[in-house]
Amino acid sequence: MASLTDLISAGIIEKDTNNDILWTWTYPSMPAVYKTLIMSKCGLDSDHGHHLVSFYYFHHHQSWFYLHHTDVFELPNLPKVKQFVILLQTRDFNPEKYENLSRILSKTFSETGNPADMLQLYLSVLVKGMCSTEDNGTFIVRQFDKVAAYSCVPAKDVVKTFGLETILIYTALLLKKRIVVYHHGLDTLLWFVRALPAFVWHRQDWSIIYPYMQLTNNEISELLSLPTYVAGFRDAAVEGRMELYDLFVNLPAIEITIAPHAKEIFAMTKTHKEIAVFMSRQADNTELNDKMFIK
Repeated sequence: MASLTDLISAGIIEKDTNNDILWTWTYPSMPAVYKTLIMSKCGLDSDHGHHLVSFYYFHHHQSWFYLHHTDVFELPNLPKVKQFVILLQTRDFNPEKYENLSRILSKTFSETGNPADMLQLYLSVLVKGMCSTEDNGTFIVRQFDKVAAYSCVPAKDVVKTFGLETILIYTALLLKKRIVVYHHGLDTLLWFVRALPAFVWHRQDWSIIYPYMQLTNNEISELLSLPTYVAGFRDAAVEGRMELYDLFVNLPAIEITIAPHAKEIFAMTKTHKEIAVFMSRQADNTELNDKMFIK
């Protein structure tokens, strides 16, 4: 059963009325180094500005981490809690699947304030591949197909944004080069990075994306150990870290920069230009939806 192999662990992080951020519950367990990484990305620190994004995710080594953020407004069972994050660690990339599950878990925890109630639902997914609640909905693993998650991306919008320069992104993906994407907004960053592997649809490999990274020693070391990736950053300073990329995409500025060491790789030929024009025309074709476009 897929659920037995995909779900690894779950956790709760709370921000109390004293503005202290605490890791309050984990099942079954999680290494301290993972907890440190997650705490830095959980969004409960207002300096990170995640609070406008209720659901987000990131990739670290062989795991995906999905986080669902909830603001608490005078809930009787959580009297000392201002905000909390439900975390799911899994082996698969499927944002829609885990947004659905984490929403159910978050609503249940909001109502009862008891992690045991959330654990019961989590274990039901592990054992039965589903969980059901009276008021907060039902989650069924088999309803979420990985190919559907791969094709649920705005590939046409990417081409419309960058026009003929999209060929640079396509070339980098085809040659398995390193792409770094910058945008200060987490939701936009996730949206864009998620779309890029669709341009090499024949591989169906979303393990190359690291949609939300930070300029920490740990995460930089992880990227430097990889031969190819698409990595997203919210820190504009990443543009100066040219050892991290062959191609740099500045989303707010709508600019693509080739790293000096990669100039020869991206030398454009007549064929490249023809492909660029073809992609641009297809993106403007109103009869093609995103699924048809990427295939």
